[in-house]
Amino acid sequence: MSNKDSESLSEVHGSVITSGKTGWRKLMAFIGPAYLVSVGYMDPGNWATDIAGGSQFGYQLIWVLLMSNLMALLLQSLSARLGIVRGLDLAQASRNTYPSYINYPLYVLAQIAIIACDLAEIIGMAIGLNLLFGLPLIWGVSITILDTFLLLFLMNKGMRIMEVFIVSMVFIVGISFLTEMFIVEPLAGEVLSGFKPSLLSGNALYIAIGIIGATVMPHNLYLHSSLVQTRKIERTPKGIKESLKYNLIDTSIALNLAFFVNAAILILAATAFYKNGLFEVAEIQDAYKLLDNIFGSVAPTLFAIALIASGQSSTITGTLAGQIVMEGHLNLRIQPWIRRLLTRLLAIIPAFFTIMFFGEEALGGLLILSQVALSLQLGFAVIPLIHFNSDREKMKEYTIKTWVKILAWLSALIIVSLNVQLVIEEIGSWLSSTTVSVWWIYLLVIPIAITIGLLLLYVFLMPFFRKHERKISNVPHGEALEIGELEQVEYKKIGITVDFSVHDRNTFRHALIQGGKSADYYLIHIVETAAARFHGEKVLDHETQSDTDNLEKYQQNLKELGYQAQIEIGYGTASKAISDLVKAKNLDLLVMGAHGHKGISDLIFGTTVDTVRHNVSIPIMIVK
Repeated sequence: MSNKDSESLSEVHGSVITSGKTGWRKLMAFIGPAYLVSVGYMDPGNWATDIAGGSQFGYQLIWVLLMSNLMALLLQSLSARLGIVRGLDLAQASRNTYPSYINYPLYVLAQIAIIACDLAEIIGMAIGLNLLFGLPLIWGVSITILDTFLLLFLMNKGMRIMEVFIVSMVFIVGISFLTEMFIVEPLAGEVLSGFKPSLLSGNALYIAIGIIGATVMPHNLYLHSSLVQTRKIERTPKGIKESLKYNLIDTSIALNLAFFVNAAILILAATAFYKNGLFEVAEIQDAYKLLDNIFGSVAPTLFAIALIASGQSSTITGTLAGQIVMEGHLNLRIQPWIRRLLTRLLAIIPAFFTIMFFGEEALGGLLILSQVALSLQLGFAVIPLIHFNSDREKMKEYTIKTWVKILAWLSALIIVSLNVQLVIEEIGSWLSSTTVSVWWIYLLVIPIAITIGLLLLYVFLMPFFRKHERKISNVPHGEALEIGELEQVEYKKIGITVDFSVHDRNTFRHALIQGGKSADYYLIHIVETAAARFHGEKVLDHETQSDTDNLEKYQQNLKELGYQAQIEIGYGTASKAISDLVKAKNLDLLVMGAHGHKGISDLIFGTTVDTVRHNVSIPIMIVK
């Protein structure tokens, strides 16, 4: 795709060069995307499910972790394959395949999964800060909104800096748990017994599905298909095959490391709690306190540090996934900081109100519920992913082999079957409960469950009947038009924004070239003092007087050079005042100087140029 706007994560698309490198340097160029994905496999949500599983069932659920990891390896490799071969992320491919009335609910479900994941990161960070520094959970939850600015900063620094940050966080988590394994000293024979599969029901099934949801995360499938496109590869058969090989190595190493971290958490819980008769340790805070009582201060401190590191790294990948699903499914692009802030707020609100109305002790249950919610969304990401990788018309020689298809569909069947069993069991338990009103289950819960089930069935069946991809543009605008014969454009009334800085000279130069000596020029300056915002044109403060004097100097200077100029002063918010003056004076062209700041500076100083261009209907020339 040649249009930069059509690319997934266009800010960093193709930003890491891989050509011209050999051996280890070549491998290192590809290492990174899977590590960003892997942090989702060891986030605070995993901690909650692993601690609950280990404390209640000992080593019995290790085989569920292993099965989940093998599924994750397979599905993440398919996700990477889609991104490399077709140059589309999973959301974009879904938009090209399914009708828009299906993509909207698919987006909503994907966004719910991302919010559920983000909820786990928020709770984990808040708990980690509480354990280390005694910060109240309500404050910990509130300040996690600042993660939005960290992500904005890392994105501006480039993909490699972000990957280094994430890998550093993963390294802290890994070292912390490796050290704790030496402290608790589990018996190898007992640990190995947990790899033997066993039948699951009741609470064991609920925890197992939570483990699957916390391990095979739907938003990671969207994320991986996009992140692999940050590598600039040769679009030749050799280049694509090479990229597939190196990304498979990257995925295998990263996800196996994540499996060992998850297994370490479960083993830690089984050894420290289950073997000591503490069977109901579902709260991360309880685990911290018990570790302190049993093993001293080092183990719980490492535990809290790892928790903060995993929460911080996972929240970055979750918000990136939010960008991917919105732009892919809806073809909607909004300001990155607004989108990330929105995702974070949607996750903060349930955590905040849970603490307010149910107390801090309810957060552990909310964590596990978030992971079960993730698992319930999995089918809607996994099934399309398998379809897209099986499409010989699009994937050509890179279509997955028959045995891979069988394994992938088997994984999907296991995930969907377990989820169906869980939904049926949960609805059955609610209907038999004497404390729950039955009418809202029949009126609300069961119809929603049936609707979601029918949607999943459609997502599964539709690609078998519609073989041809819909002709959809992946850019958030229309197609190029015929330009035709061009007429001379003559600007008679030109506005020039000035701020009395070194930028003004260049702004004047470009404006005067556009209109020459026959145009009328309007020198625009906005007074933004507190008094100006309140009193408007009646203000007579020092800044207004000084600005008027400076404008008159510019006006006189232009008259001496043979240009006609008049002064226009606005008051209050710059973007609104400039827009109002443009409309009031019926200008033909507006020339504005850009400050050159971006990222967090835009949040502090504002984005005047961007706002003005949306408020006026005339051409705007932006001069740097």
